[in-house]
Amino acid sequence: MKIIKKNLIGIVMIAILTLSIVNNPLTEKYLSYLKEDTNYIPTKQNDLYNQIIQASKNYSINPQDAKIDRVWKAIPGYNGIEVDIKSSYNNMKKDGKFDENKLVFKQIPAKVHLNDLSPAPIYRGNPDKPMVSFLINVAWGNEYLPSILKTLKENNVHATFFLEGRWVKENPDLASMIVDSGHEVGNHSYTHPDMKLLSSDRIREQIIQTNQVIKATTGKQVRLFAPPSGSYRDEVVEIAHSMNLRTIMWSVDTIDWQKPSPDTIVNRVISKVHSGALILMHPTDSTAKALPRLIKDIREKQLRIGTVSKLMDEERIIKANDGKLNLGNDKEKND
Repeated sequence: MKIIKKNLIGIVMIAILTLSIVNNPLTEKYLSYLKEDTNYIPTKQNDLYNQIIQASKNYSINPQDAKIDRVWKAIPGYNGIEVDIKSSYNNMKKDGKFDENKLVFKQIPAKVHLNDLSPAPIYRGNPDKPMVSFLINVAWGNEYLPSILKTLKENNVHATFFLEGRWVKENPDLASMIVDSGHEVGNHSYTHPDMKLLSSDRIREQIIQTNQVIKATTGKQVRLFAPPSGSYRDEVVEIAHSMNLRTIMWSVDTIDWQKPSPDTIVNRVISKVHSGALILMHPTDSTAKALPRLIKDIREKQLRIGTVSKLMDEERIIKANDGKLNLGNDKEKND
């Protein structure tokens, strides 16, 4: 009897101890952690998870470093991507089947950025980034600005306006209207001189005066500089760089100052537009009338339209305007 009693006591103690361990909140938390840490997946979903792992190899793209090109000068870098396997699985597990459009990606940054390069002008964005920018140089054409701003707003487009300092001083309300509409502003010198012919001191004076009047009028600190008529020498770029300004040129020119017809502007731009294009224009009657069709035709080419700073950043555009994956021409497997 004593032996049986001892056995019963032992069994009861083991049962109590087992229950205390199972019902212990610390134990439950630990088991939960183990499930999360090992990416716990129900057996029936293993095939989907493995399918995502296998497919991920086809969607991996290496990042591109910023570089100085012999022809195009400074070219921004562009992030690479890889599939976020766990997030992609969570996106698909409800349906239980692989869906390319539900893949989730991680962006992989480049190692060399624009800021790492020696001073050089920028004529275009990265050629694999499906985006363009409108550069609107403003020193005159006040009567056309309201129409241009209205069209940009109606089409949810943000442009970069390069403002002459003297113009800002004389037209503070229009300068503020541009900024209040959500557009980016840059420096277009103070009196529109040929920067290439100026002394070092005069170059600095033109840039500093314009930065100051734009800051005082709009509250914006300028980070971009567009030399009038695209005229510069290396020292102009170096001085701008020393003031934390990037020198911006263009790769597509509307030549709208010659007052061509709106159709001519549209045909001229659309025949030359490309990924990373910087499109130069001015506030003219022809440009104002051509702008709605320009925006439409550019978007139909699956190109986005953004500010110069947005075009220059390294964020990869993963989906095109139609919502489909846009992996560009640089897709390659990371071995």
